[in-house]
Amino acid sequence: MAQPSVPPLINPITVISPQFLAPYPVDLQVVRKVLSDILTEGNFAVTDINGNIMFQVKGKFLSIRDRRVMLDAAGTPIVTLRPKLMTVHDRWEAFRGESTEEKDLLFRVKRSSLIQLKTKLHVFLANNTKEEVCDFRVEGSWLERSCIIYAGESNTIIAQMHKKHSIQSVVLGKGKFMVTVYPNVDYAFIVALVVILDGINNEDKEDE
Repeated sequence: MAQPSVPPLINPITVISPQFLAPYPVDLQVVRKVLSDILTEGNFAVTDINGNIMFQVKGKFLSIRDRRVMLDAAGTPIVTLRPKLMTVHDRWEAFRGESTEEKDLLFRVKRSSLIQLKTKLHVFLANNTKEEVCDFRVEGSWLERSCIIYAGESNTIIAQMHKKHSIQSVVLGKGKFMVTVYPNVDYAFIVALVVILDGINNEDKEDE
C-alpha cells in the first residue's frame, strides 16, 4: 500500500544539522543489536531501506552512566546522549559531538509523568530552559514499536515508528523496526530520540 504523500513542513526542523534534512519522507530501518553480537561494534545500526548504514550508536554501558554516542555514516560522532544523574530515570540530555558540556547541549528529554502505561515524553530544545511548553513530544507504545513524534503540543506528526513485518523481521525478533521521518525534519534528531526511548526502556527493565 502506498504511503500517503505528506506535504513538507513550511519551516524545516533542524536540531542536529541541516545536512540531515530531506524534502521527501525518509524511511529508516533500526536494528538493535544484542549484547552477544560481538562481531560488530555498536548497539544500534540505522540503515536506509536498501541496507546502507546511515548511523551507528555505540554505548558505554559499563561506565558509571549509560552514555551513548551516535555516529554518522562516515563514523564521525554527531551527538552524545546520556541520562541525567540524580533524576528518577526520567531525564536524558543530548550534546553536540562527543561533548557533555552545557554549552554544547542540544536538547533534553523527560517523561511527562513518572508512572506511565504508555510512553509519553516531552522534548525541550536547549534554549527552552523554562520547560513550560515542550518543543516536541513522543507518544505511543515502545513495546509495540509504535510511537509517534509530534511538533510541540500540536497534532503535527513529524515522524513515526512502526514494526517491519517480514520473514527477516520474524527471524531477527523484536530488534528491528522502521522509522518514517517526514519531509524537512532532521532525521538524525529523530534517530537520537529513538535511542533515548530505548535507554529509558532499558532502565525500566532494570527497575522491575
